[in-house]
Amino acid sequence: MKKIKLFALVLGISLLASVKSHAQEIGLRFGDFYGNNVAIDGVFALGEFSRIHADVSFGGNGLGIDALWNPIYADIPDTDFQWYAGFGPSVYLSENFRLGAAAEVGAEYAFSEVPITIGLDFRPYLFLVEVTEFRAGFGLNVRWRLK
Repeated sequence: MKKIKLFALVLGISLLASVKSHAQEIGLRFGDFYGNNVAIDGVFALGEFSRIHADVSFGGNGLGIDALWNPIYADIPDTDFQWYAGFGPSVYLSENFRLGAAAEVGAEYAFSEVPITIGLDFRPYLFLVEVTEFRAGFGLNVRWRLK
């Protein structure tokens, strides 16, 4: 168990360093992520209409890692909001290892006066390894735009 926790810590630190150095937006995500309540949140642009939305969550009994591809990222007509939808792998490292898939759908607003983006999303999870379980929750994202 100590080896798993050490591996999770090293993996989390590596991911945070990668997120900080390559992300177009970085910030925090608040909500319920399998017992965790806060995550380092990063967005990596893959093009005009696609991106990776990655999280490293903590604050509970383990470390969660999500890397979701958002192939849908578009403006909401007649507003300054954008919406996104996507899916990807989800890992939770704790006393019990969990591996599965997550999806998300959400909306966000990018302030023009300051480089801050704020958003709300819904994220369902289906874990398949160690335990088969379905969970879902909402998250509030607050990110700083770097580029």
